[in-house]
Amino acid sequence: MRIPVISTILLLSAAHLSAQNIDQIINPAAVEKIEKTLSSDDMQGRATFTPGIEKAAVFIESQFRQAGLKTLNGAASYRQPFTMLTTTPVSASATVDGQALSADHIVVVSASTHVKADDHSGYEKASIKAGAPFGPEVLKYIKAKKNTVVLVDSSFAKNFPRLARFTRQQFKSDITVIFLLTSAEPAAWSVTAEQQVAEKNLANIVSILPGKSKKEEYVIFSGHYDHLGTGKPDAKGDSIYNGANDDASGTTAVIMLANYFAKKKDNERTLVFAAFTAEEIGEFGSEYFSNQFEPAKVMAMFNIEMIGTESKWGTNSAYITGFERTDMGKILEKNLAGSGFTFYPDPYPQENLFYRSDNATLAKQGVPAHTISTSKMDSEKYYHTAGDEIGTLDMKNMAAIIRSIAISSKSIVDGKDTPSRVDTKDLR
Repeated sequence: MRIPVISTILLLSAAHLSAQNIDQIINPAAVEKIEKTLSSDDMQGRATFTPGIEKAAVFIESQFRQAGLKTLNGAASYRQPFTMLTTTPVSASATVDGQALSADHIVVVSASTHVKADDHSGYEKASIKAGAPFGPEVLKYIKAKKNTVVLVDSSFAKNFPRLARFTRQQFKSDITVIFLLTSAEPAAWSVTAEQQVAEKNLANIVSILPGKSKKEEYVIFSGHYDHLGTGKPDAKGDSIYNGANDDASGTTAVIMLANYFAKKKDNERTLVFAAFTAEEIGEFGSEYFSNQFEPAKVMAMFNIEMIGTESKWGTNSAYITGFERTDMGKILEKNLAGSGFTFYPDPYPQENLFYRSDNATLAKQGVPAHTISTSKMDSEKYYHTAGDEIGTLDMKNMAAIIRSIAISSKSIVDGKDTPSRVDTKDLR
């Protein structure tokens, strides 16, 4: 009887030691140190194409370097560069059944300096009706890869200027999408537009920890490091949108997880740690990143988005987007049994978050790619405001969430569990 008792004691001791080790690496003080830097005023809100996001990139690189991580595919640096186009409207005119539209009712998404199209140009016609979710609908047509004219109901007049700003950046493409703000259902329409087009360089920050026995199988941990930059001062005179929760919290988690797994050095599958740029202007960074992988080789993706505040269930909890689409959530639950932490299904299905976050590109290719979040989509007080600062976040709860991601991912990282794939039939 002594051998089983001794074995049990050894197993309990090992588990206790493991718990001690993870607490030493992922704890509130360590989390706060990273979070405080990423969300500082010095980063000026980390807007795409600004010196502030460059400072954030340099910092993230330094963290990956300190952890001893390797670059992806033997690249010269942790930067994964790519090019985007930025457009500046010069002029635009349109008619709907012979009636002229004002220029501010026209948005053209195109890589061309000159656009001329009408109802005989082979464009598909679509519409965004009153009451539809404006942002997701816009994104759907931009990502559809078809020449399309989209009739946007006039009830979205307040949203339309934001659409014009949102669509000024894009990948180089032969596709043109035209948005017209009108409640009409025209039989005939025509659009002419002139714009300036320039190329600009961006970069994701990506590192890897090679696997031992399954080097060609990847598990991805990711978050986006860009935010909104600066804007109109609020009542307190604050004009910096620090993005502490959105998504310095997710990037902090990625850095903490990289430190943890780098110290463990026992991952059988190759781990990829990615900080994406350009999420706030259309998820371009994650789209570029995801298309560099063979989907069949990606076993799982843990995308982490806004975990700085309590979820609707309180502390020690978070939700997983697309929970029902694979068995990945069930695997995480199994690995967390008895921990006191709970992963819930996404309570905001009407927001379609599964296909709106940085996990979307790989998920659409069948990869069990999910976003983990605590963001209360119906009541997140400081979302996209200058008030999204570190003082509004719960460091203790953040550390608990990051530890739970590390622990729950263990059997996937070890190659013992492989989540089921996403059924993509609903996307066809």
